[in-house]
Amino acid sequence: MNTFVAVGSTNPVKIAAVHQAFQQVWPESIWQIEGVSVTSDVSAQPMSNEECITGARNRARKALQTLKADYGVGLEGGLFQVGDAWFNTGWIVVIDAVGREGIGATIAMATPESVMRFIQEGMELGDICDRLFHQENSKQGDGYFGLLTQNAVTRTTGYTQGVLSALARFLSPELF
Repeated sequence: MNTFVAVGSTNPVKIAAVHQAFQQVWPESIWQIEGVSVTSDVSAQPMSNEECITGARNRARKALQTLKADYGVGLEGGLFQVGDAWFNTGWIVVIDAVGREGIGATIAMATPESVMRFIQEGMELGDICDRLFHQENSKQGDGYFGLLTQNAVTRTTGYTQGVLSALARFLSPELF
């Protein structure tokens, strides 16, 4: 039986992460994963966990509704502050066709002051990475995580882990 998953993004890294996570937890299923361009209705560079979750939720709902899927998945990266330090993370929301919602996150990585200066000037993290690492469209490749860790953690592996954590809601429904 095919199960249809709509991803609220056309970014191949995010689509691959969703596919890897769903395939890992339900290997016996056949997954049809399709990305669709939807808006997050949050700022281009979210600056709090709340804003990221809202953006991911909006993307998941819109993807689910637009493609009439079994699951909608929204992934939204952004920054959050703890004391004087800033961190980069990604939030994931998975919504099924009956409205149950799972929320998860990627790892969080410290954001250097040199990067924060560019963000405070209005640049997005992906553009900053392209500039600092002499890349082109790094957000559709290894991204911030991969560039800073020399690919020990890539954007795909980070988002895959985040999707897996969001799927906990569906893997252990009796606890939710």
